Amino acid sequence: MSRQILLSCLTMLFVAPALAQTTQPSAGATSQPATTRPAVMPAEQVLNQLLKPSPTAAEPLQPVPNPPVLDQTTGKAVAPAPPPVMLHREGEYIHDRTGRLTRGADGQTMEFTFDADGRGMQDPPMIILPNLQLMKMENALTSVGRDLKFRISGQVTEYKGRNYILLDKVVVPPESAQQF
Repeated sequence: MSRQILLSCLTMLFVAPALAQTTQPSAGATSQPATTRPAVMPAEQVLNQLLKPSPTAAEPLQPVPNPPVLDQTTGKAVAPAPPPVMLHREGEYIHDRTGRLTRGADGQTMEFTFDADGRGMQDPPMIILPNLQLMKMENALTSVGRDLKFRISGQVTEYKGRNYILLDKVVVPPESAQQF
């Protein structure tokens, strides 16, 4: 916005209301004293006062002494003292677990999110290693057009604090078992 437009806006905001407040004494009302006109600052002075920093302005933020810890897998900041992630051991075999196929945080990988076991609910999602079984799951989702539950079996691997699964068997349970 140009300086002239800003000055005219400030004049309309500050000067016009101040002029409207002054009253002229009427001829019939001689008992009331005339109000004095309030002191009005010029628009240029108001603009300069608004634009100059005040001496009591807030201090700029100082850098954090301890920068946040970043998660190795996602690259995002982690809360201080996060609970330990329960990882499955390398080579462990997952047998007939149900869950859903979800897209990973990076948007590229597919993850298997386990249904809650009703106890600790501490099974984090596992990244699915690409193979024909993953393609079968993706095709099933595309053909149905809604979210599906799957029953999977496969071998677990571990890399950089995350579990991956190489699927051996994928079963889409019947419609009666697909209730949410």
